[in-house]
Amino acid sequence: MMKKVNVVLFDFDGTLSALDSNIEFARYCFRHSIRPWLYLPLIAVCAISRLLNPDGLWWRENIRRFVSPKLIKKFAPEFIKQHRRERFGWARERVQAERDAGNKVLMVSASPDYLLPALVRDMKFDAVFCSKTKKDKPWKYEFLCWGKNKVYAMDQWAIDNNYIPRVVRAYSDSKHDLPMMEIADEQVWIDRKTGLRI
Repeated sequence: MMKKVNVVLFDFDGTLSALDSNIEFARYCFRHSIRPWLYLPLIAVCAISRLLNPDGLWWRENIRRFVSPKLIKKFAPEFIKQHRRERFGWARERVQAERDAGNKVLMVSASPDYLLPALVRDMKFDAVFCSKTKKDKPWKYEFLCWGKNKVYAMDQWAIDNNYIPRVVRAYSDSKHDLPMMEIADEQVWIDRKTGLRI
Protein backbone atom coordinates (compact mmCIF):
# COMPACT_ATOMS: atom_id res chain seq x y z
CA MET A 1 0.00 0.00 0.00
CA MET A 2 1.46 3.34 -1.08
CA LYS A 3 1.51 6.07 1.56
CA LYS A 4 1.37 9.79 0.80
CA VAL A 5 4.09 11.76 2.60
CA ASN A 6 5.14 15.39 2.70
CA VAL A 7 8.82 15.80 1.94
CA VAL A 8 11.30 18.63 2.46
CA LEU A 9 14.57 18.60 0.51
CA PHE A 10 17.81 20.25 1.62
CA ASP A 11 20.96 20.81 -0.37
CA PHE A 12 24.14 21.03 1.76
CA ASP A 13 27.06 22.96 0.24
CA GLY A 14 26.23 26.67 0.25
CA THR A 15 22.76 25.98 1.60
CA LEU A 16 23.24 24.58 5.10
CA SER A 17 27.01 25.03 5.10
CA ALA A 18 28.93 28.20 4.29
CA LEU A 19 31.64 26.41 2.32
CA ASP A 20 31.68 23.64 -0.29
CA SER A 21 32.77 20.42 1.44
CA ASN A 22 34.39 18.92 -1.66
CA ILE A 23 36.50 22.02 -2.39
CA GLU A 24 37.36 22.52 1.26
CA PHE A 25 38.48 18.91 1.65
CA ALA A 26 40.79 19.37 -1.34
CA ARG A 27 42.25 22.49 0.27
CA TYR A 28 42.69 20.63 3.53
CA CYS A 29 44.59 17.88 1.72
CA PHE A 30 46.82 20.44 -0.03
CA ARG A 31 47.70 21.93 3.38
CA HIS A 32 48.51 18.56 4.96
CA SER A 33 49.99 16.39 2.21
CA ILE A 34 52.42 16.56 -0.71
CA ARG A 35 50.28 14.13 -2.74
CA PRO A 36 47.78 16.69 -4.18
CA TRP A 37 50.64 18.94 -5.33
CA LEU A 38 51.90 16.15 -7.58
CA TYR A 39 48.59 16.29 -9.45
CA LEU A 40 48.69 20.03 -10.23
CA PRO A 41 49.29 19.53 -13.99
CA LEU A 42 46.22 17.29 -14.23
CA ILE A 43 44.20 19.71 -12.10
CA ALA A 44 45.14 22.54 -14.50
CA VAL A 45 43.92 20.49 -17.48
CA CYS A 46 40.68 19.76 -15.60
CA ALA A 47 40.18 23.48 -14.94
CA ILE A 48 40.40 24.18 -18.67
CA SER A 49 38.06 21.27 -19.42
CA ARG A 50 35.58 22.73 -16.93
CA LEU A 51 35.50 26.00 -18.88
CA LEU A 52 34.80 24.10 -22.10
CA ASN A 53 32.30 21.64 -20.63
CA PRO A 54 30.86 22.86 -17.29
CA ASP A 55 28.53 19.86 -16.96
CA GLY A 56 31.18 17.27 -17.80
CA LEU A 57 32.04 14.24 -15.69
CA TRP A 58 35.65 13.70 -16.80
CA TRP A 59 37.02 16.86 -15.19
CA ARG A 60 34.89 16.37 -12.04
CA GLU A 61 36.53 13.01 -11.44
CA ASN A 62 40.08 13.79 -12.49
CA ILE A 63 40.34 17.08 -10.61
CA ARG A 64 39.98 14.87 -7.50
CA ARG A 65 42.32 12.13 -8.69
CA PHE A 66 44.71 12.69 -5.79
CA VAL A 67 42.03 11.41 -3.39
CA SER A 68 42.90 7.89 -2.24
CA PRO A 69 41.46 5.54 0.41
CA LYS A 70 44.57 6.12 2.53
CA LEU A 71 44.25 9.91 2.26
CA ILE A 72 40.56 9.77 3.24
CA LYS A 73 41.29 7.56 6.24
CA LYS A 74 44.04 9.90 7.38
CA PHE A 75 42.40 13.30 6.82
CA ALA A 76 38.60 12.98 6.61
CA PRO A 77 37.84 12.57 10.36
CA GLU A 78 39.59 15.79 11.44
CA PHE A 79 38.35 17.68 8.38
CA ILE A 80 34.76 16.70 9.17
CA LYS A 81 35.13 18.02 12.72
CA GLN A 82 36.40 21.34 11.38
CA HIS A 83 33.90 21.65 8.53
CA ARG A 84 30.92 21.17 10.83
CA ARG A 85 31.79 24.61 12.23
CA GLU A 86 31.02 26.11 8.80
CA ARG A 87 27.36 25.18 9.10
CA PHE A 88 24.98 28.13 9.15
CA GLY A 89 23.60 28.77 12.63
CA TRP A 90 19.96 28.33 11.62
CA ALA A 91 20.46 25.03 9.82
CA ARG A 92 19.96 22.51 12.60
CA GLU A 93 16.92 24.31 14.02
CA ARG A 94 15.31 24.58 10.56
CA VAL A 95 15.76 20.88 9.88
CA GLN A 96 14.27 20.03 13.27
CA ALA A 97 11.34 22.41 12.68
CA GLU A 98 10.53 20.63 9.41
CA ARG A 99 10.64 17.27 11.22
CA ASP A 100 8.42 18.62 14.01
CA ALA A 101 5.91 19.68 11.36
CA GLY A 102 5.57 16.01 10.38
CA ASN A 103 7.54 16.19 7.14
CA LYS A 104 10.07 13.64 5.92
CA VAL A 105 13.31 15.62 5.77
CA LEU A 106 15.87 14.55 3.17
CA MET A 107 19.43 15.68 2.53
CA VAL A 108 20.25 15.58 -1.19
CA SER A 109 23.79 16.69 -2.01
CA ALA A 110 26.56 16.25 -4.57
CA SER A 111 29.06 15.97 -1.70
CA PRO A 112 30.80 12.56 -1.66
CA ASP A 113 29.87 9.63 0.55
CA TYR A 114 33.16 9.74 2.43
CA LEU A 115 32.22 13.22 3.77
CA LEU A 116 28.51 14.02 3.77
CA PRO A 117 26.91 11.33 5.99
CA ALA A 118 29.32 12.14 8.82
CA LEU A 119 28.91 15.90 8.29
CA VAL A 120 25.13 15.75 8.85
CA ARG A 121 24.75 12.73 11.16
CA ASP A 122 23.80 14.91 14.12
CA MET A 123 20.96 16.59 12.20
CA LYS A 124 18.75 13.49 12.10
CA PHE A 125 17.67 13.49 8.46
CA ASP A 126 15.18 10.80 7.46
CA ALA A 127 17.47 9.96 4.56
CA VAL A 128 20.77 11.24 3.19
CA PHE A 129 21.57 11.04 -0.52
CA CYS A 130 25.01 11.94 -1.81
CA SER A 131 27.44 11.10 -4.56
CA LYS A 132 28.61 7.49 -4.39
CA THR A 133 32.29 6.91 -5.04
CA LYS A 134 34.31 3.78 -5.75
CA LYS A 135 35.96 2.42 -2.60
CA ASP A 136 39.29 1.64 -4.27
CA LYS A 137 39.25 4.79 -6.44
CA PRO A 138 37.26 7.39 -4.46
CA TRP A 139 37.93 10.04 -7.08
CA LYS A 140 35.63 8.13 -9.45
CA TYR A 141 31.86 8.32 -9.17
CA GLU A 142 29.47 5.40 -9.16
CA PHE A 143 26.61 7.89 -8.87
CA LEU A 144 26.92 11.68 -9.11
CA CYS A 145 24.10 13.16 -7.02
CA TRP A 146 23.93 16.41 -8.96
CA GLY A 147 21.30 18.18 -11.05
CA LYS A 148 18.43 15.91 -12.09
CA ASN A 149 20.08 12.96 -10.30
CA LYS A 150 18.99 14.51 -7.01
CA VAL A 151 15.38 13.98 -8.08
CA TYR A 152 16.15 10.43 -9.21
CA ALA A 153 17.66 9.66 -5.79
CA MET A 154 14.53 10.90 -4.02
CA ASP A 155 12.26 8.99 -6.41
CA GLN A 156 14.14 5.75 -5.74
CA TRP A 157 13.85 6.30 -1.99
CA ALA A 158 10.09 6.82 -2.41
CA ILE A 159 9.74 3.61 -4.44
CA ASP A 160 11.79 1.62 -1.93
CA ASN A 161 9.59 2.85 0.94
CA ASN A 162 6.22 2.67 -0.85
CA TYR A 163 5.79 6.44 -0.57
CA ILE A 164 4.00 8.89 -2.81
CA PRO A 165 6.02 12.02 -2.07
CA ARG A 166 4.75 15.58 -2.20
CA VAL A 167 7.70 17.96 -2.00
CA VAL A 168 6.34 20.83 0.06
CA ARG A 169 9.64 22.72 0.27
CA ALA A 170 13.17 22.60 -1.11
CA TYR A 171 16.22 24.56 0.03
CA SER A 172 19.15 25.37 -2.25
CA ASP A 173 21.73 28.00 -3.14
CA SER A 174 22.36 26.99 -6.75
CA LYS A 175 20.65 27.05 -10.15
CA HIS A 176 22.09 23.57 -10.69
CA ASP A 177 19.39 22.40 -8.28
CA LEU A 178 16.54 23.61 -10.50
CA PRO A 179 15.30 20.03 -11.17
CA MET A 180 14.93 19.54 -7.41
CA MET A 181 13.54 23.02 -6.77
CA GLU A 182 10.95 22.90 -9.56
CA ILE A 183 9.14 19.90 -8.07
CA ALA A 184 8.68 21.72 -4.75
CA ASP A 185 5.57 23.70 -3.80
CA GLU A 186 7.86 26.28 -2.18
CA GLN A 187 11.39 27.14 -3.28
CA VAL A 188 13.67 28.54 -0.58
CA TRP A 189 16.77 30.07 -2.13
CA ILE A 190 19.73 30.69 0.19
CA ASP A 191 22.54 33.21 -0.31
CA ARG A 192 25.64 31.03 0.04
CA LYS A 193 27.72 33.97 1.33
CA THR A 194 25.40 35.05 4.12
CA GLY A 195 23.21 32.01 4.76
CA LEU A 196 20.17 34.27 4.49
CA ARG A 197 17.06 33.55 2.46
CA ILE A 198 17.06 35.41 -0.85
